[in-house]
Amino acid sequence: MKTATRHRLDDLIEKYNHTTEVMEHGAAKAVKEDGRAYGGFIRATKGKLQEYISNELIHIAWNVELANDPKRLAVNSDKIRIPIKLEYVQTIRDRAIKDYILSNIQRYYYGLSVDKHVFIDGRMILGIECKAYTENAMIKRILVDFHLLKTKVPNLLCYLFQLESQLGGDYSSEIKNPKGSSPTHTLMSYFSDVDLRVITLLSGERKVDQPINKAKHFKALTIDRLEVAVESIIDGFRECKVA
Repeated sequence: MKTATRHRLDDLIEKYNHTTEVMEHGAAKAVKEDGRAYGGFIRATKGKLQEYISNELIHIAWNVELANDPKRLAVNSDKIRIPIKLEYVQTIRDRAIKDYILSNIQRYYYGLSVDKHVFIDGRMILGIECKAYTENAMIKRILVDFHLLKTKVPNLLCYLFQLESQLGGDYSSEIKNPKGSSPTHTLMSYFSDVDLRVITLLSGERKVDQPINKAKHFKALTIDRLEVAVESIIDGFRECKVA
């Protein structure tokens, strides 16, 4: 990794450390002054932190490590229209409902997005879900979302960036190329069009009663895991032949 990349990754670690350190204070203040729910504040803060880290890793990979033109890169989470399947409409037995849908077909779509849509030269090539943690019930939703997105973007590369893992297996211990877990792979087997690349930034399986925002359960964000995340994004850019 370039020296400039290491500096940017060090900045990310500092941001993570600071955010985690003040999270409890921020939650207490939000509960007292704004009437916020403690759990809701913590979840929102961790979610925003993971999205921030993921966004920075994308830009570090493209702008710093690969030294590409920043103007070629765009990242958003704009809704993408997934249209109703006409095959489904034809199976509707109630003629009035079928005719109504067909006569208003332009209104029948589902607006779908994942956390980060990565475009190069106006072409969407990567989709990244950002989670504070993931367990297998959540994996089902992620796989469905990517399956639907790939009906519009067939060559989309699909990523999951998570702070902590609750998927079982070695997702939280193996930095590179985890073998995964039996329930996660079982779910993935039903979505063979989605090659989900799972990147876990913190080591150690998530424990519900050991939240990382508590000082005694703090987990360090390390440079080696961030470097693996950057390398994975770079691999995606090269696979799509845009780098």
